[in-house]
Amino acid sequence: MVNMRSPEQTERERLEADVVIVGAGPAGLACAIRLAELIKQHREKSGNPELSEENIYVIEKADELGMHSLSGAILDPKGLRELVPDFEKEGAPLDTPVQKDAAYFFTKNSAIRFPLTPPPLRNHGNYVVSLARLVQWLGQRAEKAGVNVFTGFAGSALLTENGRVVGIQTDDKGIDKRGNRKANFQPGYELRAKATVLAEGPRGSLTKELVRQFNLDDGRNPQVYAIGVKEIWEVPAGRIQPGTVWHTMGYPLGAEIYGGGWIYGMQNNRVSLGLVSGLHYADPRFDPHVAFQKYKLHPFVRRILEGGKLVRYGAKAIPEGGYWAIPKTYVDGALIVGDSAGFLDSQRLKGIHMALKTGRLAAETLFEALRTGDSSERTLQQFAAKVERSWVKSELWKVRNFHQGFEHGLWWGLVHAALQFLTGGRGLRNRYRSRPGHEHYKQLKELRGSQPPPFQPDGKLTVDKVTDVYHSGTRHEEDQPVHLLVHDTNICSDRCTLEYGNPCQYFCPAAVYEIVTEGGKNRLKLNPSNCVHCKTCDIMDPYEIITWVPPEGGGGPHYEGM
Repeated sequence: MVNMRSPEQTERERLEADVVIVGAGPAGLACAIRLAELIKQHREKSGNPELSEENIYVIEKADELGMHSLSGAILDPKGLRELVPDFEKEGAPLDTPVQKDAAYFFTKNSAIRFPLTPPPLRNHGNYVVSLARLVQWLGQRAEKAGVNVFTGFAGSALLTENGRVVGIQTDDKGIDKRGNRKANFQPGYELRAKATVLAEGPRGSLTKELVRQFNLDDGRNPQVYAIGVKEIWEVPAGRIQPGTVWHTMGYPLGAEIYGGGWIYGMQNNRVSLGLVSGLHYADPRFDPHVAFQKYKLHPFVRRILEGGKLVRYGAKAIPEGGYWAIPKTYVDGALIVGDSAGFLDSQRLKGIHMALKTGRLAAETLFEALRTGDSSERTLQQFAAKVERSWVKSELWKVRNFHQGFEHGLWWGLVHAALQFLTGGRGLRNRYRSRPGHEHYKQLKELRGSQPPPFQPDGKLTVDKVTDVYHSGTRHEEDQPVHLLVHDTNICSDRCTLEYGNPCQYFCPAAVYEIVTEGGKNRLKLNPSNCVHCKTCDIMDPYEIITWVPPEGGGGPHYEGM
């Protein structure tokens, strides 16, 4: 399939800015808020009007702020406290403080409580939150500070000149499936900037392009991911107290798959629950969504949910490669922050606080660049230096080998984790290597046993993917170019069927990829309107022939309250 996003030569309006930030998540908005604050202080102190908050542009592909923001979510407040010291008094939307926590090991029918909650899973002092609502609140603060925030615009391409990033191009709107302009066609903008910040979240399309173009991952471990599948339920009163935080390991994930589950008690009898599955499993027929449905059937979870109602659904890739997988985060004219760079503590499964902190550090770096008129790599490398001197480095260094230790399964992973705990994160050696997730697949001929029968949801406690997609609020303009680019569908029809059994139909948590048989031959059928933007296909395709690019701005999930 061909990406037909510029069907003919297009005249584009050019807008000039000081800074363009791609992505209105925690990292991007923290960057905008802090940079606006520094510019205002500078202007009031020096009386120099050259720098202005209005020259900060934030673009967001969701139609509303927060609607593409998804996390578990437990907030470690230290990043937010540095950005907004009085965030509680300022009305930050904190659902509930954590009141109690525990960890369990699940077998198929039992739940064994750990006598002591492991330190990484202790959450007193943290908050259960809706990331979508937190992002909305941050966005309002950014706009109040004078920042221009544009929703419904996706970044479709980097603009580079002479080895320097000079801005981005936003998506064209009003193009049909065949690449022709519709009556409502609107060309994308060229947003030119002295500095560009990529804050797109995990596996960002522009970040991927920047890393490849400038070889920013040279000498780094490949980034590895997990997928988190989440639902919000309304349950009968008294089932779980607000502020209860339970983490689980074991069933339904086998010993060969890294991951675990969570159950968080929220206000108004709501429960956040989900399952994280490491995207480096061997069996290409493993289905993270089905595993999550089985998780809800466990007696411990069933007792909480029975008689309740499914409210919302979502799925997201989680960058878990840790310190050694973070690419070079600066080039001439650009920085990478937050999940886009992989700033996430995979042991604690927390990244919001690091997104806020790295966004803030990026703002301080950018302010100096604007003040001196120098946004070259030499100046922007101070961002990486600031990160190295901050608690972000300290936290990541202590868990620098954590996720890699689980590449050979749960039990060896726990042994490595214990050694790393005793040696300050080192383990057996200072740097564990890793492989991209899709390289862990075994071919069907290497697998023992037959494929289990398809999972049959009951429609009450468990549901199919299409039903869950409905609860994600996902909407896309149907008549637009396909945003899931499969570069050779012949591989899907024959080679992938024989070698791996078409894993796309399993790893996608939204039923986007479907294998249909016509005339005795398999054919890939795409359902792009189902896409929840988790990027798993871009990560786990064994032949690396799938490229995820943003659909027309404004399309996608609607994670209200998630």
